[in-house]
Amino acid sequence: MKLASLKHGRDGKLIIVNSEISKAIYADDITPTMQSAFDEWAKFEPLLSQRSQEFADGKLDGFELNQADLASPLPRAYQWADGSAYVNHVELVRKARGAEMPETFWTDPLMYQGGSDSFLGPQDDIVMETEEWGIDFEAEIAVITDDVPMGVSPEDAKKHIKLIMIMNDVSLRNLIPGELGKGFGFFQSKPSSAFSPVAVTPNELGEAWDGGKLHLPMHVHLNGEKFGSPNAGVDMIFDFPRLISHAAKSRPLGAGSIIGSGTISNKDASNGFCCLAETRMIETIANGKPITEFMKFGDKVRIEMFDKQGNSIFGTIEQEVKKYQINKQEMAA
Repeated sequence: MKLASLKHGRDGKLIIVNSEISKAIYADDITPTMQSAFDEWAKFEPLLSQRSQEFADGKLDGFELNQADLASPLPRAYQWADGSAYVNHVELVRKARGAEMPETFWTDPLMYQGGSDSFLGPQDDIVMETEEWGIDFEAEIAVITDDVPMGVSPEDAKKHIKLIMIMNDVSLRNLIPGELGKGFGFFQSKPSSAFSPVAVTPNELGEAWDGGKLHLPMHVHLNGEKFGSPNAGVDMIFDFPRLISHAAKSRPLGAGSIIGSGTISNKDASNGFCCLAETRMIETIANGKPITEFMKFGDKVRIEMFDKQGNSIFGTIEQEVKKYQINKQEMAA
């Protein structure tokens, strides 16, 4: 089953999308929003699945779908926590600045709690005040859970993964060092993220999903040129059940919580990268300084994932960086 949220108010309108991501049917008569579906997942999931099957069987007519009309599946969420499951990425960051990496980074996940009050739509612009902040994209996998009890084990955490998405975790690299130097974590350096047009149930992924990892390449294009296609199932040190267990160590996770994988990163760099920062790290290690620039106004990033038949699974994240213009009328109000 593929679910999405049409742009509508703050929380969108729930729809069911066909496998080709070309048509959809309304599901808001079952439950109005994605969040309301998660609030009573055990009640609404069977009803949504039944309608999805009837749609697939041709028993229901749908409408033509324009992905630009979609918000992120959860336009806002009660919980958004991003991990760093691909430790190779962290190791490169530290190596590029000549810092040793603690051994615990290989055994205990890194995770931060991000802003979840306003996500970007998958084809919304990335609007920033200045290029000097070091605008970067990060292609990742994310999962949405139902209610997760505090202290859940990794094995039990598997059953709480209900939907899977891809995402662009927008990062402002030149703001990160100052924030981390304060010892209090990310805030200004992590603006609104964007998630894929659709979120899918695990059964949609077939053998590519093993219950904790998604074994497919992530395809990233920058300004129409291929940037990278590393495999999301390779070099993922902490799988999603482990990340969920880590997040829930000292608190329960409410229904509709989003857990991210962190930037997909393979030790074998031949398939390219999922963020500009990693390219710059490789350049710094090899040449003493980076060559690749961060994103400029007018730059476009495209992120997607395909099944083995070449079909888009989650739809396309496609965003352009634009300069923020202050709305004087809003300021006056």
